[in-house]
Amino acid sequence: MRVFLAGGAGYIGSICAEQLLARGDEVVVFDNLSEGHRAAVDPNATFVRGDLNDLASITGALNQFAPDAVLHLAANACVGESMADPGKYFNNNVSGGLNLLRAMVENRVKRIVFSSTCATFGTPERIPIDEQTPQNPINPYGESKLIFEKILHWFNRIHHLTFVTLRYFNVAGASEKYGEDHKSETHLIPRILQVALGKAEHAEIFGTDFETPDGTCVRDYIHVRDIAYAHLLALSAEKSDSFNLGTGHGTSIREVLDACRKVSGHPIPAVEKPRRDGDPARLIASSEKAKRQLNWKPEIEDIHKIVETSWRWRIHHPNGYTG
Repeated sequence: MRVFLAGGAGYIGSICAEQLLARGDEVVVFDNLSEGHRAAVDPNATFVRGDLNDLASITGALNQFAPDAVLHLAANACVGESMADPGKYFNNNVSGGLNLLRAMVENRVKRIVFSSTCATFGTPERIPIDEQTPQNPINPYGESKLIFEKILHWFNRIHHLTFVTLRYFNVAGASEKYGEDHKSETHLIPRILQVALGKAEHAEIFGTDFETPDGTCVRDYIHVRDIAYAHLLALSAEKSDSFNLGTGHGTSIREVLDACRKVSGHPIPAVEKPRRDGDPARLIASSEKAKRQLNWKPEIEDIHKIVETSWRWRIHHPNGYTG
């Protein structure tokens, strides 16, 4: 299979490319490197530097490589930033994605797997969150992803484009070769491990008064290799559909912090701060539908094992991809 991977130089994209290449697929990585890294692109993949906001760029790339399918992981993905700069999120996540779909239609590419998010559910009405849970985003990031999900339904209806939407919960961990290195790091585990590496003085806990057992946010942490494998399975889906991806159990911020301390052997001091706008108290997935229909299930569920893979990668890449 020839797969066009938009956002393939990013965290999840790099590991998707790694797994696709391992099974013998041909991979074209399309990325503007605003968030991703050239060093995160597998040397066996073809790299094209381009931007989804440039319609001619994406149309030309699809025309040149004539892929069988597209994996779309190119987006901005920080809740806090979206609350400060919503225009950036609607421009990149909606307008850029729309350009990708228009280019696909022009080049007769009929299959797309879309990287969505649990943020489309906002503060959920029930836990665990299944695919029937009402989607009510509480931040522009989640709203931008939901808008694109709705656009996909119309392109399916009008242009017969088959889509699979994968709604991630909290992705973490690393493979042996590729890991998490955001230029502005907001994800919890890498930020905590920066303290263990001596690159930060303390970790931060945003909110200790949530209605959870220890007062901190509870999230469903899923290993990045499991997320990547779901993309491979989704490429073979027979019809358009949406799936939630998580482990089905939650881990609090304090529990993640304790796991990082145990794995790294570092005390990792933490400072408590007020809640951030747009943070729900609990987000836990039901992935029963993905298990039934995609034959997918997470292989690494224990938070200590997830942190161990992140820590190993960080030890070998203390400065990320620039080291």
